[in-house]
Amino acid sequence: MTNFVFNMTNDPNLISFIQQLEQALANKHFVKLSLGNYKGQEDYLKNIYVKPVLIKKIEKLSFTYRYKTKDIVKNYDLNEGVNLIADYLQNGFRIATIFTLQEEIIGEYNNKYLFKIRNKILDKVLTASLSHDKEKKRMIERKSSYLQALGLTGKEGNVFKNAQDKYRQINQYIEILSSLIKEFPLGTIKNVVDMGSGKGYLTFALYDYLLNHQQKAKVTGVEFRKDMVDLCNDIAINAGFNQLSFVQGTIENYHSSNINLLIALHACDTATDDAIYKGIKTSADLIVVAPCCHKQIRREIEKGKAKNELNFLTKHGIFLERQSEMVTDGLRALILEYFGYKTKVFEFVSDVHTPKNVLIVGIKTKNQNIKTKDEILQKIKATKAYFGIGYHHLERLLGL
Repeated sequence: MTNFVFNMTNDPNLISFIQQLEQALANKHFVKLSLGNYKGQEDYLKNIYVKPVLIKKIEKLSFTYRYKTKDIVKNYDLNEGVNLIADYLQNGFRIATIFTLQEEIIGEYNNKYLFKIRNKILDKVLTASLSHDKEKKRMIERKSSYLQALGLTGKEGNVFKNAQDKYRQINQYIEILSSLIKEFPLGTIKNVVDMGSGKGYLTFALYDYLLNHQQKAKVTGVEFRKDMVDLCNDIAINAGFNQLSFVQGTIENYHSSNINLLIALHACDTATDDAIYKGIKTSADLIVVAPCCHKQIRREIEKGKAKNELNFLTKHGIFLERQSEMVTDGLRALILEYFGYKTKVFEFVSDVHTPKNVLIVGIKTKNQNIKTKDEILQKIKATKAYFGIGYHHLERLLGL
């Protein structure tokens, strides 16, 4: 590991704390880190949680930024991550805890703003969440008959070489969904809809996961292409999945009055908004979408021609495209929050060479302050005005 270079005060305890973090990373003893007691200027930021991850065989630090109503996940190179931690401890966070395999290293500012360190030996040895050299345990059994029928595996359960990427990707999506589903009491998820299910890879895997975890749920895949619907229904029957079915139709025209979990992965442009709309209108407990294409807001930004500090970026097509993506998905998260959902927005990067995906997660909450709703509505209006956006398709669907 290279030496870390960070900008900080001459406080020897603060320097020692960062050096102990560096040592834990170098020795592969680092498990996780938490930053708390935030006194900085960023609105609604509460905590930051850091853990090691392996992305395309490169070690990185994954930061989860915990806000009042949402989580944002970002991945950084090791050097950059350590620099950020050092900076956060000088600008806002009053306490940090490093968890290694055998001890906790706690750094905290006292009332005189002096940084103090204390070490606590753990009663039992922790295990690191990142396994650097071992193959990740997969959540989907390779010998499942539907995997063979979908052309991913052979009769003995061996994953075909050209299907390795897809198999890993399915497992990672199920891993993400399983962690979200576990937040709900057993039996809560009774009706699942996968909007734009395609060939049904994820739909089958999710049904299989729910079935194996005592979740008796009805799962429906919605797909426009009739040949895909017929194929998936035949596979479901042959697999004995009697609560799994596929229907032909568009997301926009699909109707259901009772959805607990709604999924829409890579629904193009406003089809993602159609899916979120269906979830909000049926008060779905959990909404998970991975947007694809952001043409509607890009057209609005180009048409509005708003003059602001970002003009030097948006005059370039590639930057305008990226800006449109962030604005589109940022507004989607705000609209979900307006309708009583706690949101998580994070980047899902497969452990194979596939494109990055942004996942937007909405978890239904019971209570919402009217003042908070008004603040969110004003933020939506201000964002639209700043970028010259006449309307967002999702807000139009919901009548905002």
